[in-house]
Amino acid sequence: MGKVMHLAADDLIISKTDTEGRIIYCNRAFMRLSGYSSADALGQPHRLVRHPDMPRGIFKLLWQTVQNGEEFHGFIKNRTRDGDAYWCFSSITPNYTAEGRLNGYFAVQRQARREALEQIEEIYRQMQGIERRSGHREAPAASLRWLREHLADQGSQYEPFIILLQRGVEI
Repeated sequence: MGKVMHLAADDLIISKTDTEGRIIYCNRAFMRLSGYSSADALGQPHRLVRHPDMPRGIFKLLWQTVQNGEEFHGFIKNRTRDGDAYWCFSSITPNYTAEGRLNGYFAVQRQARREALEQIEEIYRQMQGIERRSGHREAPAASLRWLREHLADQGSQYEPFIILLQRGVEI
């Protein structure tokens, strides 16, 4: 598969989806980095840029978090239209109407620290191995369970681990 690109420090990818995960807004950085025009991307599921190297357990955690009304942070490997890849540190937040009704999700993606990616890529490889050995339906839950247990063994939980890793704090 293609080359892996790294975002510049000033790259800020912004997209918005409806409650089903279909893209309803994407900024120019999204279009430039992904290779999709707004006409190509709008109305499509955000998984349009999902890289096959991403463990499904991470997306299970993402959806659990945002559907719980909380902000998700994580390292995401995206795929471009031509098959290249780019890593991001992503923050995904539920968006509500003035009346308090959920109407979608905002994603803000920025440069991921390269040192953090070294640790994340190993964790994601472990998760993918678990997913390959599990049944299709059980795979996301199995890899997410392993991730939580792995972090608990280190005395941590997902959110603080990810935030400290992106900040460059020794873990």
